[in-house]
Amino acid sequence: MRAVSGLSAEVRQYLVITGNYWAFTLTDGALRMLVVLHFHALGYSPLQIALLFLFYEVFGVVTNLVGGWLGARIGLNRTMNIGLGLQVVALGMLLVPSAMLTVAWVMGAQAISGIAKDLNKLSAKSSIKLLVPDNLVLNKEQDRLYKWIALLTGSKNALKGGGFFLGGVLLTLLGFHDAVLVMVIVLALVWLASLVTLRKDLGKAKSKPKFAAIFSKSRAVNTLSLARLFLFGARDVWFVVALPVYLSATFGWDHWSVGSFLACWVIGYGIVQMLAPRLTGKAEGKVPDSKSVFSWAVALSIIPALIALAMMMDFRPDLMLPGGLLVFGALFAVNSSLHSYLIVSYANEDRVSMDVGFYYMANAMGRLIGTVLSGWVFQVYGIVACLWVSAVFVTLAALLSLALPAHAAPTQASPKQASPKQGLSAHRSH
Repeated sequence: MRAVSGLSAEVRQYLVITGNYWAFTLTDGALRMLVVLHFHALGYSPLQIALLFLFYEVFGVVTNLVGGWLGARIGLNRTMNIGLGLQVVALGMLLVPSAMLTVAWVMGAQAISGIAKDLNKLSAKSSIKLLVPDNLVLNKEQDRLYKWIALLTGSKNALKGGGFFLGGVLLTLLGFHDAVLVMVIVLALVWLASLVTLRKDLGKAKSKPKFAAIFSKSRAVNTLSLARLFLFGARDVWFVVALPVYLSATFGWDHWSVGSFLACWVIGYGIVQMLAPRLTGKAEGKVPDSKSVFSWAVALSIIPALIALAMMMDFRPDLMLPGGLLVFGALFAVNSSLHSYLIVSYANEDRVSMDVGFYYMANAMGRLIGTVLSGWVFQVYGIVACLWVSAVFVTLAALLSLALPAHAAPTQASPKQASPKQGLSAHRSH
């Protein structure tokens, strides 16, 4: 306790936000696995199970767009706590008797969970901008921002993969109802703690923005958002439906094998995200710019194309597909981490939640498009076509990154010579 009390107020708030984010992510991953495994046991097809999550993605698009505006008006502490509270409600909806667990009811619960997830995520990401000193003239502050964002994002994704395992374990040991009950109790306690500990004015704009302000006027934010749409569409076009069904139907993997592979993929993805600053030159004092984003995106676009060519030639698809997608996951993690840093860096301080919300709206739209295409393209043309679509989407993301502004070169100005606000102005001019 003494160690915690000795930390700065900003760091303590960062720990509270990160703890909230971790708890939410664990339950979110576990919930997804519980629903998939439980409804598969009830005889639902993979496509029917995928449709259970349709509202999860649809409402994520709306939430990210509106949630940023809401965060600026009422504060990020409130939007984060609303997100945690809604997740408790979504989990509680699944505690009804089995006869009431209809498709419509579960889709409704998933819709609430989708709203909760994106409120929680945009609040966490936006808060980092406000908790890290914003002296952007000094490169070390950008360096710190990059490191904190990578840590938060990477740990979240690693824990989501852990949530897949947790969901399977809880289902095996406790059954569906009791597993959900345990998660409700734990998350409710986290929510109550957050209500007490999270700073009341975090992220609240100095003037209440109009609803029309939810749409970003920043060229950098808009360009990066469109690139993000294609990046995540490139992942989900094979990840959501095509890959699990293909591994099960073609390779004969059982459901535990499929679930374990996806969990390992997500965990590995999260670990690489946490290491992204080192991989991209943080040790040499480098921070991401448009050139580095383009280079990593080009490297990523090659992987699904190579996997598709290998499968068209029938060259060990049992090895090339899972092995190639593990490589894709590592490169995708770096690309995602670069994007996550840049959006927070580009965001205007007084409307950070709206800029980040707009960006994650595009992220959710990419997931939605990828999810729909994953089912349709795979059903009509097969998994090779899904991989070619993935390669095209990443290429588009790479080309868009060329239009991103470069960061200002770091100067030797001291903190006394340049205030945080002056640094912010220098950054915005680029």
